[in-house]
Amino acid sequence: MLNSKGIQWLLKDKPATGGLILISLFVITAILAPILSPYDPVEMDLPNRLRGISREHWMGTDGFGRDVLSRIIYGTRLSLTTAFAVTVLITSIGVIVGGVAGYFGGLVDELLMRVVDILLAFPKIILALAIVAVLGPSLRNLVMALALTGWVSYSRVIRGLVLSFREKEFIQAAKAIGCGDPRILAHHIIPNVMAPVIVLATLDMGHVILSISALSFLGLGAQPPTPEWGAMLNEGRPFMQSAPHLMIFPGLMIMLTVLAFNLLGDGLRDALDPYYVRESVIYEQGKSDVPYQALR
Repeated sequence: MLNSKGIQWLLKDKPATGGLILISLFVITAILAPILSPYDPVEMDLPNRLRGISREHWMGTDGFGRDVLSRIIYGTRLSLTTAFAVTVLITSIGVIVGGVAGYFGGLVDELLMRVVDILLAFPKIILALAIVAVLGPSLRNLVMALALTGWVSYSRVIRGLVLSFREKEFIQAAKAIGCGDPRILAHHIIPNVMAPVIVLATLDMGHVILSISALSFLGLGAQPPTPEWGAMLNEGRPFMQSAPHLMIFPGLMIMLTVLAFNLLGDGLRDALDPYYVRESVIYEQGKSDVPYQALR
């Protein structure tokens, strides 16, 4: 996991620190949405529809006179919460399936990996779209669809890591003293293979947010009048020429959020690598002539 040297290195990484600051600001905005929002995000004001940027409405109003800034703020809460829920679900399923397949091997491994191969044969976003279309458009069904289609890559990563750990001496010692398979998996193997999963989950948050926004843009996610970035893009599409701010601000929020998680994920990838952190410290102390960036 992330040790003190890894934290120090992460804080020295300016792009990763910038991503962490952005994410922190988005989380604070989501938590304080009722306080920060100047208007009710779903209250219509038809006389003031399609107003531009002004002191009363910093991001203008939409086609129903609703304040865009208020909807952006509440959309931050909804988008981050949904993306976090999807990421937790796909990580949990992937860790369980990959851990069981890698630890037990044999027929169990073959059956689980063939299921993974079948799911990998379909594009995730298309499969998720089909599932939501069958279940019906709603945010809950969207979360279920993305969770059911997104865990396969995690299971592959976990399986490979578990295969390399299950024959190590401390695992054999745990078996020798009578530890059961569930205890060995939960207490000895999974904690030791979580670092790459944390990096993968952080990087995947951006992709999850894009998937949620894309499906909501198509009308399969959050339903009106719920403020969600993808749905806001769809609502602003008819006014692209006359009121471009309706698409600029939600699109900008999606871009900044995805960028922040990508920057943080890149930083975590290096900070969670003990060899990379050690070599970077040696280089900064002048004890090595090899730039640690070349070790990536």
